[in-house]
Amino acid sequence: MSPPAYPALSYELYPPRNAAAEDSLWTTIRRLEETRPDFVSVTYGAAGHNRDAAFTLLRRLLAETTLKPLAHLTCVGTSRDDLTAIIDRMIGGGVRGILALRGDAPEGDGPDPDGVEHADGLIRLIRDVEAGRTAQLAAGRISVGVAAYATRHPDSPNVEQDIEVLLAKEAAGADFAITQVFFQPADYSRLITRARRAGVTIPIIPGVMPLTSTRRLERLSSLAGVDVDDALWARLEGARTDGERRRVGVAATVELARAALDDGAPGLHLYTFNEHAAALDVLDALQLERPPEAGLAASL
Repeated sequence: MSPPAYPALSYELYPPRNAAAEDSLWTTIRRLEETRPDFVSVTYGAAGHNRDAAFTLLRRLLAETTLKPLAHLTCVGTSRDDLTAIIDRMIGGGVRGILALRGDAPEGDGPDPDGVEHADGLIRLIRDVEAGRTAQLAAGRISVGVAAYATRHPDSPNVEQDIEVLLAKEAAGADFAITQVFFQPADYSRLITRARRAGVTIPIIPGVMPLTSTRRLERLSSLAGVDVDDALWARLEGARTDGERRRVGVAATVELARAALDDGAPGLHLYTFNEHAAALDVLDALQLERPPEAGLAASL
């Protein structure tokens, strides 16, 4: 697979919780829009928590910005009929990219007997709904992304199982994958080696978070079951000011992202946590080359 002329660039956003958060989010959106990303992903909580807020954000992104949203969709805890209606609503509303995820079920809830248990089944359902809208899509396709894991998934017995799951997602019709967070440059390199040897051919985009908040790092490390580098943790904890901590974290993030790009990564996905400053610092330091800005007529 030949490398792209320009690395892909994307960000993750989540719906605001209140009016103040909404104002802050839209400041972030406008700043990130200036970098001309290829897409922005829009997430929501487990089992559809705050899905309505996610739909509101998707509508505004489509109506008020130049950004192309990638809508998260989880299947756990949702019936097949409801998922079909959600997918249909997304496509009908103008969404052309969906990130198909299993998701985490709320505590105490068992699987829906009429539901879709895994991401590969969700992908097939998306393709089924898509097939019924061929005319509206001008014979095009919905771009379907999936999650990949540079370190072992917490529910997986081993990394080999993770690769088998990724292969199943590709076989079901996935177009690309985005990794969950990782903290060591070798993590991404090993994932790519395992995946390609197993026959995975879809692009795998490294998902990177700005490593500037010890509180956030501690929480994500616990959720993902991945240890943060002790030396980085010591430097962050030892920073005397917020500015120094941000510089340390941005430098570590740039090192992580640059290593992945040097390993042939097709692009970079930044988990922003609805904040733009650190993400833009990372981009400035990386000097990630973007395609020239041009109108449609000029490119035809």
